[in-house]
Amino acid sequence: MANTKTATLTIAEMREFASFTAEEQLFIERALDISMGRGDAFKAWGAHIGGTSTIRAQYIAYRELRGLRESMPAEDNFDGVASFIGALIRISAQDLAQEQISCFSAYRFLYERLLGAEVRPFLPSAFCGAAALPHIRPCRRKMLLQSLSEAAATAPAWSPYQPHFFPEKIEEEAA
Repeated sequence: MANTKTATLTIAEMREFASFTAEEQLFIERALDISMGRGDAFKAWGAHIGGTSTIRAQYIAYRELRGLRESMPAEDNFDGVASFIGALIRISAQDLAQEQISCFSAYRFLYERLLGAEVRPFLPSAFCGAAALPHIRPCRRKMLLQSLSEAAATAPAWSPYQPHFFPEKIEEEAA
C-alpha cells in the first residue's frame, strides 16, 4: 500500500514538472544540481546561460540552505521566523531575478526540494516577499504575484510528504 502511494505521488510530481515551461524545467534542474552537488555545474550549465557568474552566485546563495533546513521555525510560534524568512526571501529573490521561474508552482516545486516538505507553509510568504522586491522588474513582479492562487495563499494545511522526484539533466548525445 505504501509503495502504491509513493508511486502515485511520484507520478503526480513528474506530471507537475512536465507542466512547467522548458526554461523553468532547466532552471530547476540546474538549481538542484548546484544544491545537491550533482556533477560540475559550471561545465554542465555554463554554455546554457552564457557564463558562470550566475552559477557562482547560486552556489554562494545555496550555501545557506543547510542552515535554513536546521533553523526552520515551528508553525505555531514566531521564534526564529524573522531570520529564517529574511534569508529565504533573499535567496528566493536572487532566483526570481534570473527570470527563469515564472510562477509560484515552479518556485514551490523547486524550494520544497531544496528545503524539504517542512518549508511548504512558509513558501507563499517568501515568494510574495521576494517577488515584491524592487530587484524584480515591475512587469515581472506583477506576473509572479498574480501566479499565486488564493488556494495556495490561504491553505489551511500542507502535505507532510517529502518530494520523491528530483529532476536531473539528461546529457544530450553528440551526433
